Amino acid sequence: MTSILLLKLLLVPLLIWLVTLAGRCWGPGVAGWLSAFPIVAGPILFALNLEQGAAFAAHAAEGTLLAVLAILVFCLVYAWASARWGVAGSMTLALLAWAASVALLQTLRLPPAAGFLLVWAALLLAGRLFPPAVPVAVGARRNDLPWRMLAAAALVLAVTAGAAHLGARLSGFLAMFPVMGSVLVGFAHAGAGRGSAVALLRGMVTGFYGFSVFCVVLALQLQPGRVGTAFALALGCALVVHVAARRLLAPPPAAALARAS
Repeated sequence: MTSILLLKLLLVPLLIWLVTLAGRCWGPGVAGWLSAFPIVAGPILFALNLEQGAAFAAHAAEGTLLAVLAILVFCLVYAWASARWGVAGSMTLALLAWAASVALLQTLRLPPAAGFLLVWAALLLAGRLFPPAVPVAVGARRNDLPWRMLAAAALVLAVTAGAAHLGARLSGFLAMFPVMGSVLVGFAHAGAGRGSAVALLRGMVTGFYGFSVFCVVLALQLQPGRVGTAFALALGCALVVHVAARRLLAPPPAAALARAS
């Protein structure tokens, strides 16, 4: 078992648990925002640096940055599809759209700065393309945390197994497969209705501003002999932008908001 797979198997279910609890305290929008912080991507890129070197990890960070575009497509397609379809139909359409986006992004070669500008332009546009806000219905607490964590671990294993047979660039995109998003959104939709799922997706988009800053700083700064400095700078910048984006861009809480996800 590689260190990257072990990190995913330990971190992703743990974060699913923590983000779910946060969502039940402060609402699905906060859960989505928290889930986008690079708590998973950071350790994975650090493990890549240990295994493959700083240059490889910096290149992987460039791919991870562009992969945000595919996850934005996933978020928007699910948000709109959920108006007509249930969890299974919406998730199928969203994942197909994500896969098509990854296929297109494979042909796109951009320097980190240009990729960063493209991602931020897409983030600003995505915020305007969401469907109108849907009231979050009050729902009973569900004892589904073990199932969420098990689903996350199963998805990690499936995606990692698929990536083992693919090239380095596509494997980098698969490292950004929306495991947390799929689990959190699917269970939120099933347990608390479409409003909770859409609010969570909106929160994720807000969180990707900080995530993209982390990726571009790491891609530009990571080099042999400066690994610790590069990661510390990337995480510090991401944290500042992450908090600022939440304060500036998060929609005001609706009166009917229920803190359940």
